[in-house]
Amino acid sequence: MKNLFQPILFLTIIILLAGCGSGSNKKNNSFQFPEADSFPVSEAQKLSQEAIEDIIQNISSPVEIAMLLQALEVPFLAEHLASTSNAENLSTSFIKAVKLGVYGADLGYLNIYEKTSTAIDNLTTINKLADELRVGQFFDFETLKSLAVNRSNLDSLMFMSVHSYNLIDDYLRETNRGHLSALMITGVWIEAQYLACKVVGDYPHEELKTRIGEQKIILNDLLMLLAPYRESGQDYSRLYTDFERIKEAYAPVKITYRPGESETVNQDGRLIFIQNEESVIEMTSEQMKEIIRVTTEVRNRIISY
Repeated sequence: MKNLFQPILFLTIIILLAGCGSGSNKKNNSFQFPEADSFPVSEAQKLSQEAIEDIIQNISSPVEIAMLLQALEVPFLAEHLASTSNAENLSTSFIKAVKLGVYGADLGYLNIYEKTSTAIDNLTTINKLADELRVGQFFDFETLKSLAVNRSNLDSLMFMSVHSYNLIDDYLRETNRGHLSALMITGVWIEAQYLACKVVGDYPHEELKTRIGEQKIILNDLLMLLAPYRESGQDYSRLYTDFERIKEAYAPVKITYRPGESETVNQDGRLIFIQNEESVIEMTSEQMKEIIRVTTEVRNRIISY
């Protein structure tokens, strides 16, 4: 997850996030993924660290979604956030890792909207789960809490959060617990996707619709991350099946690309020409409704633990 938080300067205020995702970025990566509607599960077993980092770079950031909602003048909607009231009763590392991602996505949303008191409650829960997963050493809880209270230091808080989660991901992979990192990423994505889906019904902005449509590409990446662990137990198998259901809801959505503006960047003293692309999403209102329905079912089942 080394680059997981880097693509977006603002990351979930205290918890992970995945880099901004659009299909155009994938075209520039050296690692080529299978087509969006199918992939050989056997290939998931062969993923290199570089491939995993490429996947993570292209997963949408909850902070990116939160900032988009704020820019579109969507009011803060507290009722859509996951409750932390049962965090004391989480019994397995599986659900702790997933909820660490879920609460992280919510925390980004809370901080973008400057909901300090609720953000601190989320931060406390996140700190507890991180300790239980034996990664709490990567959080300076008191400093993070102080920064959360002092809204003028939002940039510093974001930076510390990003750095903390990069360290967590590295540590989990180094200690052969990459499955927990995959679960955290999954939790981040499903919560950000859920927030976007719940909002778009009442605030049907085209940019938000496009962002939701683009997640068809990201779903294949998430399934690639989860596939190696799908036989690890009933929870993993059910989660994988749930994400396949979301993927099925996206199947009729069509994504094409058109050339965008080109740019020249200086990389290691060399000028590199980059041809950017824009994604064009074809999605009917009925297809959107089905995506919202399945996403909501899956997310609500995950947070019901």
